[in-house]
Amino acid sequence: MFKHLLVPLDGSELSERAAEVSLALAAKLDARVTAFVIEPPPPLPSMSSAAAVYARQSAAHDTRTAQHAQGVLDKFRTQAAALGVAVDGHFARNEGIEDAIEHAAAAYGCDLIVMITHGRGLFGELLFGSHTKKLVGRTRLPVLVLH
Repeated sequence: MFKHLLVPLDGSELSERAAEVSLALAAKLDARVTAFVIEPPPPLPSMSSAAAVYARQSAAHDTRTAQHAQGVLDKFRTQAAALGVAVDGHFARNEGIEDAIEHAAAAYGCDLIVMITHGRGLFGELLFGSHTKKLVGRTRLPVLVLH
């Protein structure tokens, strides 16, 4: 069946649910898991910001996002170790969340993507969009959507 799960995480309460379910599923399937955190790139400089100021702000942003991603991945690794599940963890900076997830699944050889949806309803989806729905519509891999 499935031997390698990709689990996009962001450290939110909802992604904690994805972590728990994906690790339990992986334990039952004797599968391995790749946790994947997508962080935003640094914001573009304003017209008034000097290059040196922007470089410092960008470096600080990179440090903050790397620390956040590492914290999320470390917590996931600890949960996986408790269940005896083999896990890898990666993070990338990208604005295109669906692109990043699809690319990661292919790059790491995953055969199932496990995602959580906010379940905001039609109005919320119109307002905020749905990364899960967009990914399901474009990937050729199976996607397990948790609510």
